[in-house]
Amino acid sequence: MNSIYITAGILVLSLLGACSEKKVERTSRQQEKENDSLIVLSPEQAKNAGIETGHPQEKELSRTIRLYGTVTVSPQHMIGITFPLGGYVREVKVVPGMRVGKGDRLAVLEDLQYIQLQQDYLNAREKYSLAEKTYRRYKELNRTKASSDKLLEQAETERETQRINMASLAQKLRLIGVAPDRLSASGIQRSAPVRAPESGVVTKVNVHSGKYVASSETLFEIINTDDIMLTFKVFEKDVSLLKEGQEIAVYSNNNPEKKYKTTIAYLNRSFDRDRAVEVICRMPEQQEHDLLPGLFVNADLAVKSVRSLVLPEESVVSWKGKSYVYLAKGNYFEMVPVTTEIVQDGWQQVSSEKLSDRSEVVVKNAYALLMKAMNREEE
Repeated sequence: MNSIYITAGILVLSLLGACSEKKVERTSRQQEKENDSLIVLSPEQAKNAGIETGHPQEKELSRTIRLYGTVTVSPQHMIGITFPLGGYVREVKVVPGMRVGKGDRLAVLEDLQYIQLQQDYLNAREKYSLAEKTYRRYKELNRTKASSDKLLEQAETERETQRINMASLAQKLRLIGVAPDRLSASGIQRSAPVRAPESGVVTKVNVHSGKYVASSETLFEIINTDDIMLTFKVFEKDVSLLKEGQEIAVYSNNNPEKKYKTTIAYLNRSFDRDRAVEVICRMPEQQEHDLLPGLFVNADLAVKSVRSLVLPEESVVSWKGKSYVYLAKGNYFEMVPVTTEIVQDGWQQVSSEKLSDRSEVVVKNAYALLMKAMNREEE
């Protein structure tokens, strides 16, 4: 008889437990329907999902702006090479990519006008020499009153005219690479060298042997990579945070681990059509780098430090373009919208009226709760 009562008691307790579980489940579902931001999990479900909770912390974070730009060189060191006089290309000494030094020969041109210019200079030099002798003779005669002042003045004027003509032709010779002081009748050349005005790398060769080039034509282009500049674009909302002299860390997409330190040299105060301004940085001359003109680069700029509530980055989930965290309240998990801004060393700054350093927040596997919410929305 006792065994019958015991068995009956067990059955009653089982029925009551089953009814209780169903009641809890119905209550949980009802609460989830009444509040879309709530997810209800039993302790076992939360454990199986790997959900862990913790509290927000206060940390000092530096806000960092990510800049995108390119490597350039200053206009002063982007050199288009022309020649003062037209001529035919006899030799080309360089190819693109070749490094050249100041004064190196890039090409050799030849033309009849080079011969004519040298001839004109030699004639002018002889005329000046004759005019100088004439002036000295008349000056001596005038001293003894054997010649008039008028003749002396004429001789002086002629000497000055020939001096000006000779000096002008001498400068023209220097422009084509001929030293007038060394020029003689037996040393007249029909060709002239095109030389590099500065050390650098040849980027363009626009000539070939036999081609005639005009004086206005660009023969070569050279860049001096000793003066590297970095040009970044910064949009209107961040301009007020920048100033000249701020330090930034620059790196290329090819080698993001290798960072170079530099500072903002110039900040353009004029906005372009995208409501952005240009920020110019210069690489220190003594700093070795592998940055080449035209290369795309990134830069990180720390603009301010703030003390904020932070959570591990994985605590924050994104849904429909907004950021959320889950507040834990027993078996209930409430989806709370938050404002995020700074991320540093795995910590995400968060702010919400519902958050404090005492709040219990899901810090691990918050994504599992988001997936449950998304699945519920699809049902």
